[in-house]
Amino acid sequence: MEKNADTMKDNIITLSHTIDSAGEDKRIKIVDGEEVLVNEKYVERSIVKRFRKEIWRKFVKAINEYEMIQDGDRIAVCISGGKDSMLLAKLFQELERHGKKNFDVEFLVMDPGYNAENRKQIEDNAKFLGVPIHIFETDIFNTVAKDDIGGSPCYLCARMRRGYLYSNAKKLGCNKIALGHHFDDVIETIVMGMLYGGQIQTMMPKLHSTNFEGMELIRPMYLIREDDIIHWRDYNMLKFLQCACRFTEGCATGELESKRAEVKQLIKELSQKSDVIEMNIFRSVENVNLNTVIAYKEGGVKHHFLDEYDK
Repeated sequence: MEKNADTMKDNIITLSHTIDSAGEDKRIKIVDGEEVLVNEKYVERSIVKRFRKEIWRKFVKAINEYEMIQDGDRIAVCISGGKDSMLLAKLFQELERHGKKNFDVEFLVMDPGYNAENRKQIEDNAKFLGVPIHIFETDIFNTVAKDDIGGSPCYLCARMRRGYLYSNAKKLGCNKIALGHHFDDVIETIVMGMLYGGQIQTMMPKLHSTNFEGMELIRPMYLIREDDIIHWRDYNMLKFLQCACRFTEGCATGELESKRAEVKQLIKELSQKSDVIEMNIFRSVENVNLNTVIAYKEGGVKHHFLDEYDK
């Protein structure tokens, strides 16, 4: 049988993935010569055992280091159907079981106009993984598709999705929404801002909402590497949505290039020359020395080094 790089790391050979006559999802693989049934419990054990160092500890570290959760919080974990958000959902379930914080979680799925196949894949994955999702529907894709909408459809879609998530999370009594952005998203955003935005900025680990009073956004997977998420997905024989956008259906196959994809490739190439590149990009926004920058903004006000130069 053919093995890929990820399965060979763990001496695993995938055997089968079938749906039986009763509609039960059965996934079987061989680990060290023995058949293993991959189910909800197997996936959960993999998070706190096999991927404890790469995923679980980094998840807990980010929550603690950036003070993302407080007692009494009610958090809406936002699930898009991709690998990142589905892992985030399972991480929160494990945190509820093993953590010390007194908080509640809702698992929120927004359907912006998915086709039937994509919608079913999200529902099937949630069922297989034991994630009790709340699905609400919107007409975002149709709205963005209107001819009279100017500017970037991606920008408009992202703004609308964020607004719907906040409002529906609030209806469920939540004071926070959790998104599945990871370490690679963060460093790509830093480089994109410099190369294409002419600014130094980052994707913050948490933010207060400016439009929904009392709401906050948190990113608990802030320190987790994308390669480790992919390894976790493949180790557990999971398949998630790649790109469900109606306008860029080719993005998962590389037919449409994006600025983020270009930056991702650039960082990859640089990292092959030095293994400190990625972490140094991340640390660059932790070690900003205002005495060595020409200008910076604070609270919307621009400050220039000449303002204090002769004082």
